[in-house]
Amino acid sequence: MENIQQQHENIHGNRGRLGKMQEYLGEFVYGGIDGAITTFAVVAGAAGASFDHTVIIILGLANLIADGFSMSVGAYLAQKSEGDSYDKHRNIELWEIDKWPDIEKEEIREIYRQKGFDGKLLEEVVEVITKDKEVWADEMMQGEHQMLPDGKSPIWVGVATFISFAVMGFIPLMVYVLPFMQVEAPLLIASILTLTAFLFIGYLKSYVTQTSAIRGMLETLSLGAIAAGLAYFAGTVLEGMIG
Repeated sequence: MENIQQQHENIHGNRGRLGKMQEYLGEFVYGGIDGAITTFAVVAGAAGASFDHTVIIILGLANLIADGFSMSVGAYLAQKSEGDSYDKHRNIELWEIDKWPDIEKEEIREIYRQKGFDGKLLEEVVEVITKDKEVWADEMMQGEHQMLPDGKSPIWVGVATFISFAVMGFIPLMVYVLPFMQVEAPLLIASILTLTAFLFIGYLKSYVTQTSAIRGMLETLSLGAIAAGLAYFAGTVLEGMIG
């Protein structure tokens, strides 16, 4: 019996730890998509313009640092704004509960009446909820404002976004940066590596959005191919015009 209970606790403990990691999987996915696409577009455009490898490395790393930081700051501010908005409305609800408890209690009653509760059961539910101001405020936030607390740390949202952007964005640059990977056709190898990254990110995207894995992989691959093709074409055209 103790072994079964221990196994049960271990399973739920592992799920809890995995759940905490999965909280930021969405940020990792979308940061990775942006990182891989934009950096590969820079590499493809620079290669199309026949730039020297040193220039490609400089442009690629500058994109990783500048765009990665910009995206992570944007993700941080967006998450923080969402949390601040929730806290603001919740504090207003707590103030209204203190100021006009009868009116707020009637709003709870109406919320649960619309859910199908009535009679004695409705009054019992209202009585239980309104005994605790914190629970009361939470119910008002969900029922009246359709707002739920996210629970994510804005800092970790920004960190996850930057890490994924940098890691996935470095893949197209590996052939140019790492000495042991330098080959005769660097753009071709970079394209194959980035293709693999697109497929991986697309799979993760489908996991986050709970959609078809094949569809997610093809969507990400298509977006990356279009961005790279346009960048390479633009680089080639500009090199011909300027050169």
